[in-house]
Amino acid sequence: MSETNNSQPRLAGGIFIALGLLLGAIGGVALNEPSAGMMIGFGVGVAIALVVWLFDRKRA
Repeated sequence: MSETNNSQPRLAGGIFIALGLLLGAIGGVALNEPSAGMMIGFGVGVAIALVVWLFDRKRA
């Protein structure tokens, strides 16, 4: 197995996808549109996770 000598830990952006789904569903229920809220929350979470991933790629 090959090991990398990267001393910095990798960043995890998956939490933003989960939080986006959860908060989007809660916000959607408040507006009587839970599916739309969930999809919007998912999209926002994925966008934030992609930004974290791109930032982490440049850092390495």
